Amino acid sequence: MFTALSNGWELAKESYRVLMLDKELLVFPLLSGLACLCVLASFALPLMGSDYVRTIMEDEQAAQDPLLYVIAFAFYFANYFVITFFNTALVACAIIRFNGGDPTLGDGFRAAGSRLGQIFGWALVSATVGMVLRIIESRSERAGRFVAGLLGMAWSAASYFVVPVLVVEKVGPIQALKRSFAILRETWGETLVANFGIGLIVGLATLLAVIPAGLGVASGEPALMMVGIAVAVLWVILLSLVSAALKAITIGALYLYASDGTVPEQFDEGLLRASFVSR
Repeated sequence: MFTALSNGWELAKESYRVLMLDKELLVFPLLSGLACLCVLASFALPLMGSDYVRTIMEDEQAAQDPLLYVIAFAFYFANYFVITFFNTALVACAIIRFNGGDPTLGDGFRAAGSRLGQIFGWALVSATVGMVLRIIESRSERAGRFVAGLLGMAWSAASYFVVPVLVVEKVGPIQALKRSFAILRETWGETLVANFGIGLIVGLATLLAVIPAGLGVASGEPALMMVGIAVAVLWVILLSLVSAALKAITIGALYLYASDGTVPEQFDEGLLRASFVSR
């Protein structure tokens, strides 16, 4: 277990070195986050304070209204489409770098734009799964949450490599899911531990946000408190962008090695090999 975590940590550091070569890749998770906020606003603002929402909140039976499920599905679909689009752009740029190129933001947008059909299909599949999990969770507060949690983790694992498959192989969503699951069976353990390594690094770095916030509060000056909190918030936002970029880069590198044995020059072959289980 400790070896797996150590390898995950090393993969995260190698992905960070790739990110430092192409810092502009941080634009993709930033735009993704902003676009998701726009999606949220486009759904929340029209519904906010409406009679329909008040009725649902006051009447338990109204909460089962089919229209509510339609709205929820549309919201899930829009979010998954946005997230997949920008992740596709980011992974495409990472793979260009792995193949010896020098990617630009335009390269990423063109790659995602040329795969709109696959992204649309994957967003439909993801929204459907999200709705099913939400329905299961709502049926029973404790058992539903437990079952939905287990199924959610299984779904996240099975779909781990979907985006790089969409980028490189340009297949449909079902084929991409099958391919992702097939790769996962060969990478049991450390492909997912790699995400933990990234999460550990980002989590430790997040603790630094306490320093400016704490100093601002300790000063007792309203202006310094606002500055300290603002610095802490900006630091957390930056770390979330870095985390998203690192995960995409790591997934891209592992996919290339799993699919055809390609070893990006920025990664250690032994480390990538250790991420796979011989069968």
